[in-house]
Amino acid sequence: MATDLRLKEALPTLTDRIVQTYEECGPINHLGHSPLPSYREVTEILADFREILFPGYGRRQNLHMGNVAYHVGVLIDSLHDRLTQQIARAFRYDCKASHLENDFEADAQLIAIRLLESILDMREVLADDVRAAFEGDPAARNLDEILFCYPGVSAITVFRIAHELYRLGVPLIPRMMTEYAHSKTGIDIHPGATIGRRFFIDHGTGVVIGETTEIGEGVKIYQGVTLGALSFQRDELTGELVRGEKRHPTIENDVVIYANATILGGHTVIGHHSIVGSSAWITRTVAPFTTVTIENPRLRFRGSDPHAELGGLDYQI
Repeated sequence: MATDLRLKEALPTLTDRIVQTYEECGPINHLGHSPLPSYREVTEILADFREILFPGYGRRQNLHMGNVAYHVGVLIDSLHDRLTQQIARAFRYDCKASHLENDFEADAQLIAIRLLESILDMREVLADDVRAAFEGDPAARNLDEILFCYPGVSAITVFRIAHELYRLGVPLIPRMMTEYAHSKTGIDIHPGATIGRRFFIDHGTGVVIGETTEIGEGVKIYQGVTLGALSFQRDELTGELVRGEKRHPTIENDVVIYANATILGGHTVIGHHSIVGSSAWITRTVAPFTTVTIENPRLRFRGSDPHAELGGLDYQI
């Protein structure tokens, strides 16, 4: 079909109308300012971190102790420069007028070095997370399968990188990282959450972990679990949300939370060695060594054949 050039002639007018909305809808524009952190750069930084944290499982194969130092050295050098640039952009974006004289590049370089230094401890913690996944899932055949295939490990890896940046006071980039992991895994972990060692998310889709959640060591959760806020307080004078207070629950050591359970509130504590059953809704503290389940749910079976097994009967489980 031939192109109608008369229709194409209307495109400049359409362009002008779109650009006009940039003034009318200003809050969703970022024009005439210093550049923001690059989403593409941030995701590529995460890919390089994974190459260092789990060498041999990513883009570069055939690594061995004779060549891995060179490979990691190249990545570290590149990450230093790219992190410094992106963190400086984040600080410049987030700054207030009274701080415009700050040397953002110098601050960003220091934080980039600290993040790279954290790889030493991060690898130890992630090794515990991977072992917890293997020990917690009888379907796992080996650690390689977990590193290649388990979304929970991918999400917690990104979280641990983002959390370190969050702890170092970097704005925006930690959320960019965890939202990227969310889009890839279906697991939404705020970088401000505190999560101990040997953390395992089984299956993972639909898991939500809020900003002020505190999770101890040896915790295992399943798909659909929400660790969220019970309510949002507002300032009596301004009506705006009160920020900076603990809104999400505390999960102590060695707790298991089964699928689709919801635990809400900043004062809610799930005591150590407790088990929370599927679909439970919890808004108050649970003592240690407690099992919480929904009592006697009822299934209803209806079939066209009145003599068929289970047809038309109620069963409690």
